[in-house]
Amino acid sequence: MRGAAFATTHAWARRTVLPCALVLPIALAMAAGAGAAADLPAPGMVAAWLTTGDQARLLQRQPDLPLGSLPRALTPWSPGVDTAGPLPAGPHTIDIATGPGARRQQMSGFGAALSASSAWLLAEKLDPAQRPSLLAELFGPSPGMALSVARLPLGANEFALSQYSYNDLPPGQTDDGLAQFSIDPDRAYLLPLVQDALARNPDLELIASPSSAPGWMKTSGSLLQGTLKPEAFDAYARYLKRYADVYLEEGIPIHAITLQNDPAGEPGDAPGMRLDDAARVQLIARHLGPLLDEGGPLILEWDGNRDAPQAPLKVLQDKAAASYVAGVAWHCYAGSVDAQGSVAAAHPGKDSYLTECSGGAWAPAWRDNLMHFARTLVQAATAGAARGILFGNIALDQQGGPRIGGCRGCRGVVTVGEGGAITRNPEYYVLAHASRFVRPGAWRLATPPGRDGVDAAAFENRDGTLVLVAANSAAEARTITVRAGASGYAATLPPASVATYFWRPAP
Repeated sequence: MRGAAFATTHAWARRTVLPCALVLPIALAMAAGAGAAADLPAPGMVAAWLTTGDQARLLQRQPDLPLGSLPRALTPWSPGVDTAGPLPAGPHTIDIATGPGARRQQMSGFGAALSASSAWLLAEKLDPAQRPSLLAELFGPSPGMALSVARLPLGANEFALSQYSYNDLPPGQTDDGLAQFSIDPDRAYLLPLVQDALARNPDLELIASPSSAPGWMKTSGSLLQGTLKPEAFDAYARYLKRYADVYLEEGIPIHAITLQNDPAGEPGDAPGMRLDDAARVQLIARHLGPLLDEGGPLILEWDGNRDAPQAPLKVLQDKAAASYVAGVAWHCYAGSVDAQGSVAAAHPGKDSYLTECSGGAWAPAWRDNLMHFARTLVQAATAGAARGILFGNIALDQQGGPRIGGCRGCRGVVTVGEGGAITRNPEYYVLAHASRFVRPGAWRLATPPGRDGVDAAAFENRDGTLVLVAANSAAEARTITVRAGASGYAATLPPASVATYFWRPAP
């Protein structure tokens, strides 16, 4: 049985034979190399990028910083020493613990949801030159963002052009054998988008989340509201596996799957389904877990807000269900990141993901959004053991759509406006500050808690390069000193700013 850490792609997915149309783009993407390596400064220097809340600088490369030597014992720095030698200890010293003992979770990376609405917008509202250029920005290697995790809708959710599942039937009919299963609703827009993203980043990790079982499996008889009928548990498990198998045939390996998006919710205007703790235990332990155990995506439990940590804990307390669960998926809209961290601490063999967090009209100030997402997602959520951070839709229009219900005022990572105008929102820059430099497989490193408006998260890539993403939410500039191992550097963070520092430590 599976259920510990699964950091590598499954053997069943690695056997994929991709469509011929994808082979050349994938070869070109792989030939581009690691991407972030091209951003490395000269030996003994630290590369820096900056985004400010007043938008005067947007992921702008700054002058490289000198990397000074430090005593091996990391004794306090003495003030007044030239920066070419040991660096002065300022009021905001960030000590990055290095070495195997300092390594925390291994990162899958950063990304966003590829919804049906996003796929339609990118195909229909951008001209033939804009679309590949934007996708290269989002998924391509440096100078692209190299997004490495994406969430897919398993059937329609609120961000779609119509309501659908992959097995819709007239009222009163059933299809326990799934003879009429079809992913045809995804073929026009969603499948091409996912295939294009994979061509630009073959290591893209995909997590699929259903918003509803087909209506004939539910007590409501509809994609709206209701819960799963007890007699439909087996059919629903086979439905989820069939989705993964058919997507794999299209060259799209699904890394992980959740049972239900927001299982505590039951919206009246968009596909949704209530699935309580006892139902999820039974579905995992008796149906989906055994079905996927011989080959298929991993199972992520919960996929709901952080104000109900007792919900995934109840499932993980069931030994049979827990043996099939690889990790827990969270949303950011309610509750504290502490809940996310406490569940991870109680079950150290289980992964943690933040699978949904959308910006929106409820926080209109650009600088406030920049600070919020940098501090609560890149920094707090990774400190809370998340190995994958996923924002909301990769693209929405100026009205937060197209949508068939649900969220009013949600915002995409980019906004596609009239005439194909593209607006890169604060989420875009926060993602870029992390994803472009923190590569899949990087370890999060231990750092001290934030103070005086300065928060930071540190990572060690598998090639030994170090990344620090720092945010200053204060109204005044902050001078920081950073030290890792036997070397360090000094930098100034403007007010309301996010900076990324990227370097190879001294031997």
